[in-house]
Amino acid sequence: MTQTLLIELLTEELPPKALAKLGAAFSAGIVNGLKSRDFLEDGSEATTYATPRRLAVSITKVRATSPDKSIREKVLPVTVALDASGNPTPPLAKKLAALGFPDLKVSDLERAQDGKAESFFYTYTAPGSQLQAGVQAALEESVAKLPIPKVMSYQRPDGETVQFVRPAHSLIALHGESVLPLTLLGLTASNKTDGHRFLTAPGQRTVTVPNADAYAATLADKAKVVPSFEARKEQIRASLLQKAGADQVLMPEALLDEVTSLVEWPVVYECHFEEQYLSVPQECLILTMQTNQKYFALTDTSGKLRSRFLIVSNIATDTPQAIIGGNERVVRPRLSDAKFFFEQDKKKTLESRLPLLKNVVYHNKLGTQAERSDRVTALATAIAARLGADVKLAERGARLSKADLLTDMVGEFPELQGIMGTYYARHDGEPEEVALAASEHYQPRFAGDALPTTNTGTAVALADKLETLVGIWAIGLQPTGDKDPFALRRHALGVLRMLIEKRLPLTISGLLADAAKQFASVPNFKDPSAEVSAFMLDRLRGILRDRSFTPNEIEAVVAQNPDRLDDIVQRLEAVQAFAALPESASLAAANKRITNILKKNEEALAQASTVNPALLQDTAEKNLAAAVTRVQPEVDAAFARGDFTGTLKTLAQLRDDVDAFFNDVMVMADDIALRNNRLALLSSLHGMMNRVADISKLAA
Repeated sequence: MTQTLLIELLTEELPPKALAKLGAAFSAGIVNGLKSRDFLEDGSEATTYATPRRLAVSITKVRATSPDKSIREKVLPVTVALDASGNPTPPLAKKLAALGFPDLKVSDLERAQDGKAESFFYTYTAPGSQLQAGVQAALEESVAKLPIPKVMSYQRPDGETVQFVRPAHSLIALHGESVLPLTLLGLTASNKTDGHRFLTAPGQRTVTVPNADAYAATLADKAKVVPSFEARKEQIRASLLQKAGADQVLMPEALLDEVTSLVEWPVVYECHFEEQYLSVPQECLILTMQTNQKYFALTDTSGKLRSRFLIVSNIATDTPQAIIGGNERVVRPRLSDAKFFFEQDKKKTLESRLPLLKNVVYHNKLGTQAERSDRVTALATAIAARLGADVKLAERGARLSKADLLTDMVGEFPELQGIMGTYYARHDGEPEEVALAASEHYQPRFAGDALPTTNTGTAVALADKLETLVGIWAIGLQPTGDKDPFALRRHALGVLRMLIEKRLPLTISGLLADAAKQFASVPNFKDPSAEVSAFMLDRLRGILRDRSFTPNEIEAVVAQNPDRLDDIVQRLEAVQAFAALPESASLAAANKRITNILKKNEEALAQASTVNPALLQDTAEKNLAAAVTRVQPEVDAAFARGDFTGTLKTLAQLRDDVDAFFNDVMVMADDIALRNNRLALLSSLHGMMNRVADISKLAA
C-alpha cells in the first residue's frame, strides 16, 4: 500500500537569499534517497515547500516497505574457493560467514564464467526494508548535502550541541496519518508544527497536521502560513499588481524572490514619501528602496517615479496604519541621504574629479584608474576615427566616463556608476553624446541588454571592453573553468554584439592591435591579441547558436576566422539558404574532397599557376573549366553587391560538372604538368566555392 509522505523541518528564520535553493535541495535529496531505495512507485510526485521558518516536502505514492530484491552475489574465484582436490577451503567458509550464509555448501553455489576465470555466485532474495529506515537515511543524507551558506552551532535545551544553518525546533514525519519516529538534529518527529509567529495566538500556535495530504491546507487554515514558495511568490505578484492600479510596479525577480523568503503570510500595503525627493534621479530612489528596504517602487505609464510605493508585510491587519507609518519613517532617512549626496556631488564638476583617479588603483600590474582612463581615451579616439565619428566627442566622453566613481552617490551605491555620470555630465553642460557615454559605455551589461545608441557611446564602450580584455589577459588572469573574476566573457560578448548588431565596419585584429598599443608603457607587456581573438571567436559561436543557426552552418563561416563581423549574419543566412538546395550536399562533399586534396599537395600547388587550357585533356575537366569560367563573373558580381545568398546559389550550376570531374578524371596523374594543371583548376574552384563560407563544413 502506498500513501503520501510528508517531512517538515521547522527552524528559526532561514537566510532569505538562500531559501529557494535550500528548499529545492532538501526536497530533491529526500526524493532521490527514497527513489534509490525503491520506496517510490511509478507516478510518484513531489511538492517542495519553503518558508522563512520551514523546509518541507510531500511525496505521493510512497511504499511502506520496499520490494524484495533478487541479489546475485559473487563469492570467490573457484581457484580460491576449492583446493587441488576440489574440497572447500577455509577462505570459502570465511567468505560465506561474512556474507551471512555460513551453512551454505558448495552444491548450493552457482559456478559461472567470470571474465577469463570461473567464480562461485550465490543468488538469494533480500527482503524489503521498512520505510522508517529508508526515510531516516534519506533525510540525513539530504540535510548533510544542503547548500548551507554558513553553518552555525547552537545548544539544544537538553545540552546537546548541534550544527545547522539555523536552530531547528521541530520535525514532522507523516506517512499518511502515521507518524514515523525519525530523529534529526536532536529532534524526534511528530505530527505537530508551529503556526505564524504573529497571526496565531500564543496558546494556539501549535498546529496538528492530521495527515500528509492535508499539510498545505492545514497550514493555510490554522497556521496562517502559505508553505509553497512559488504559490507565495505568485500571491505577492498578483497583490502588487492589484495595488499598483494604473501605475507600473517595478518588481525584479531577485527582489520578488527575496521578499517571498521573508514572509509566511504576505500582505501588500501602500506607502508614500514626500514629493520633494522626486527631484533626485529616480534610479537613486528606486535602488535605495529595493536594496535597503525591499520595497517596490511605482512609476506612471511613461516610466516616471511616483511618490507612493508598496511594501510586503508578514502581518495581516484591518488597521495597518502603524505598519505603513513605520515603513514611511524608515525610508525617509534613506531618501534624504540620496538627496544630500546628489546635491553635494553637483557642487563639483566631473572634470575636477579626474586628478583623483590617480589615487585609485585599477590593478597593481596595470596601474591606476587614471592610467586606465588614458588608455581607454586613446583607444576610443582611434575607434571613433575608424568609424568616421566625432573624435573630439569620443575623447571627451572617454575622459569623463569614470569620473563618477569618485562621487558620493556612486560611493554609496556602486550599482549607479555610469548612470550618475550621465546626470552629472548634463548638469555640467557637457554635450548630450558625452553625457550618454558615461552610462552607455557599460552597455551591454548582460545578455539581452540594450547597446549604446550613439557613436560616442559605441566607441567608448568598445574601448572600455577591449582595454579590459587585452590588459587583464596579458597579466595572466584570463577565464579558467567557471572562474571569470573580471567578466572577460561578458566583455567579449559585448564587443561581438556591437560589431554584429550595429554592423560596424571594424576588424577584430585592428581593434585588438589598437588596444595592445595602449599598453606600451606597461612593464613586461606581452601582446595577447592572438589568444583574445580565438577566445572571441569561441564566444561568437555561442552568439550564433542563440540565433538558431546549426553547428555546421556556424562552422562554415567561423572556420574561416572572419575578421569583420558586420555581414556574418547575412553570410550565415546565405549558407542556410544554400543548405536547403538539392545540390548542396553533393557540392559540400566535393568541396570537402577538394580541400583534402589541396592540403595534401600544397607544394605541388605552389608550383602550379593558372589553368592552362592547352593541358585540359578529358571532356569532364574541359567542361568543369568552362563552367568555372562562365560562373566566375556571376559569383564575383553577386559577392560584390553583398548578395551572399545569390553567390552561393550560383554555385548550384556547377554540381553536374563537379560530379563528372571526380567520376572521370584522375587528379593525381603521373604527368606532373597535367597534375599541376588539374590542381590549379581545383584551387580556382575551391576559392570560388568558399568565397562566402567553407561549405565543406556542411558535409555530413
